[in-house]
Amino acid sequence: MLILLPPSEGKASTERGRPFDLDALSMPELSPTRKRVLDGVVKLCNGREARARKILGVSTRQTEELDRNRDLADARALPAAAVYNGVLYAALDHPSLPAAARRRVYRWVLVFSGLWGAVHLNDSIPAYRLSGDVVLPRLGSVAALWRPALSAVIPAAAGSGVILDLRSGTYAKMWAPDPQLAERTVVARVLHERADGSRAVVSHHNKATKGRLVRALTLQAKTPRTVESLTALVESLGVGVELSAGRPGKPWNLDIVVDEL
Repeated sequence: MLILLPPSEGKASTERGRPFDLDALSMPELSPTRKRVLDGVVKLCNGREARARKILGVSTRQTEELDRNRDLADARALPAAAVYNGVLYAALDHPSLPAAARRRVYRWVLVFSGLWGAVHLNDSIPAYRLSGDVVLPRLGSVAALWRPALSAVIPAAAGSGVILDLRSGTYAKMWAPDPQLAERTVVARVLHERADGSRAVVSHHNKATKGRLVRALTLQAKTPRTVESLTALVESLGVGVELSAGRPGKPWNLDIVVDEL
């Protein structure tokens, strides 16, 4: 099984970590693209500050974000599980997972990243600022840069198992399954059902629910092997589920309907 997650925009400080080693990251096939993007970000942030802020979407009150990017080549690093600290990851609460569940998290979860392409939660990375929708000078769209490289490694990472895609739209643009892999890929969204029966996506709570979902799945002893068994496992967690087939050659769609957020 493979679970695809977005990164968090906020990152914890890694000043107390070990020296970053790009070559130590999993999926070394991504290293050439990682190096290109890393060099592009460092060069951008060591140039005109106003230009870097505009391209990266950094305000004048977030100068430390540019400082981090300038020093990426010599940065300190911590496991991605400690670096990503947004709502989703707080709800996942990786540190409190028992050992068996933590091993599943390390095997199952891939976090998509504008800078690294994709990493496992036990990969050590520095804090950084680079959204997947950025267009870098001379390199172009970050999402477009990553598509060929990720298309070469994600199928191998998935193996013969199912894929649960919990990414946001920004990171979904970095990789899409081919028609064969789409047959065992489920794209999920979390909907809040109001008292009047209407439904809506609520961003903050959507992220928290996804984090709790990943936590609950990794606490189960069973590994779902099919789209149907994955759907049944999610439903067993006490949420409403509605599975529907996508267009030919596209992933399945899974609406997870909750009345409490």
